[in-house]
Parts: sequence; C-alpha cells; structure tokens
Amino acid sequence: MQAVQDSAASVKADGYFGRPVFAVAPMIDWTDRHCRYLHRLLTKNAVLYTEMIVADAAIHGKRERLLGYDASEHPVALQLGGSDPAKLAEATRIGLDFGYDEINLNVGCPSDRVQSGTFGACLMQTPDVVAACIAAMKAASSVPVTVKCRIGVDEQDPETALDALAERVLDAGADALWVHARKAWLKGLSPKENREIPPLDYDRVYRLKQKYPNVFIGINGGIADLNQAAEHLIHVDGVMLGRAAYHTTAILADVDHRFFGAPAAEPDWHFVRDAMMEYADRHIAAGGRLGNITRHMIGLFVGIDGARRYRQILSTDANRPGAGPEVIASAFAAVGIGGAMEDAAE
Repeated sequence: MQAVQDSAASVKADGYFGRPVFAVAPMIDWTDRHCRYLHRLLTKNAVLYTEMIVADAAIHGKRERLLGYDASEHPVALQLGGSDPAKLAEATRIGLDFGYDEINLNVGCPSDRVQSGTFGACLMQTPDVVAACIAAMKAASSVPVTVKCRIGVDEQDPETALDALAERVLDAGADALWVHARKAWLKGLSPKENREIPPLDYDRVYRLKQKYPNVFIGINGGIADLNQAAEHLIHVDGVMLGRAAYHTTAILADVDHRFFGAPAAEPDWHFVRDAMMEYADRHIAAGGRLGNITRHMIGLFVGIDGARRYRQILSTDANRPGAGPEVIASAFAAVGIGGAMEDAAE
C-alpha cells in the first residue's frame, strides 16, 4: 500500500491524468450519463467512461442524446469504436466539442456487432490499423488519446500479440494503454462468457509495464474490490473496475480515501438520495422516465439490512407510469435513510 501512496503523491506524467488512476470501466448499456452521475456523487477522483460510442453514431446520430453529460461528471472519458481513421478523427473532434477529458479507442469488445463492423477486439489482429487510427485521433485531439485492449484474441500468443499492439499504438502517440487481462475469443463465446471464461493473466500486464516503465499502463478484468485494486497499483499505474463498481456501487465511496488522500468518512447517503431525487426530477421534466435512472442504483446497498426491499421498490415502483422522485425516497427509507426530502416528497 505504501507504493500506492507514493505513486499518488507523484506529479502528473506522460500527458495523462497522473498516477495512480482509478477508473470505472466503459460498459455497454450500463455506464450511461445517469450511471455516471450516480458514480460521481460517490467519488470525485475516479475517471468515468462512457459506453462505447461507434464513430458513425457520433458523426451522424443524435449527439446530445449519445454524448451529452452532466458537468459534474468530470473527469470523464469518451470511448469510441471504429476502424476508419478519418471517421475516428471526426468523432474525436466532436468529443472535444463536448468537453471530454480523454478519448479512448475500444480494441477489446468481443461482441458480434463489433466483429461485423471490424472493430473492437478483432483489431488486436491488425495493430497497424489501430496505429493509424490512433495517429489520426491524436492529430485531431488536444486531450489524451488512449487505447483499451485485451491481451490477445483467439489463438494469438499474448506475449507477442500484446507487445505488437503496444509498440505500434505507442509509436503512433497513444498516451496510455488500458489492458483487460484476458484473451477474447471471437468465435464460440458470448460477450458475457468473454468476461468470465478466458483465464485472467495479470502477470502479462505487469510484464508490459516492466517493458514500458515510462508509459501509463492500466489494468482491468475481474477486479472485485478496492483491496485487489490496491495490490494491482503496486505493479501498474491505473486500475479499472467494471462489474464490481456497478453491482456493488457503494465501494466507490471509499475510492477517494483509499487512493487520493481524502479523509476517511462514512458516505453521506442523505446527500446522495437528495441529489438523485433532484436529478431525477430534472430528467422527468425533460421527458425521461424514472426507471432510466433508478436501474443504475440497484447495487447501492448490497448486504445492508433492508436492501432487498430497496431493490424491490426501485425495480417495480420506479417503472410504473407517472413514477416520480419520491420512489427514490421510499427506497432509501427501506434501508433506514429518511429525512426532510422524503417528507417533502410526501
């Protein structure tokens, strides 16, 4: 842990956010703007990532819906998907107009959709293409441009595949490399199975860091809690949690203390409740539904007395026609968090 503290005290390096970096992974269908708003209430310092946005969608789609976010979310990174350098450069410029702090290229998603579009994890097989994409994105960007990849795909040897990709993207100007420490199997495994079945190989990522001591290397994959995150930060510069941050969301409330020197303190759950109620009220007034927000709050009180009732309220009442912010107050009351906002809602 001392190594983590020493690293936290170091100055920012290599044009990235500094060391260490704690991040919440980009997750399709999960890390939308509502999810990120909740996560930011719990940690001021974690880097938050969007879902993967395909470059074509950023260029031709409804940009505010796809790329909009609340100003409180900074530092927030935009993850792009694609394999056309010109389109990725244009999507990067669009992301800059929205004020994102980092632009990340997805070279790790194994879904059928990205395979049919020849991007995501299948790009591990064409490092020169990835390098061309990074060079174009860097030329268009005034913020860090980073890569998130796997250690290899299918029958590739991770020793050679990861080195080949790293060498080319770093030569092209990538500011950081985030590595999901598993292979991706493009044939025969679903995206869910690709997050669970291929064995984790953290040592492979550590060896990459040893090869590039002056480059920011972050690790992702199967990290279940902050104790495991701290162990990884002895070996690499950043750690990224995905499912653990989503399904046991309250662990994010200790990130600023554990890794960034903030005083130890119990989360102010009344503040979180009131902020989410106010946020939900604005979203509903703009034509949205309460369930768009509350679906990301289900994992907030895992293991706490009343958590089952809390989840029931958010899963059922929040999705009823006309549901309003008072449902959030009722759910929090189930775990013993009541007060003025709840009374006002009634």
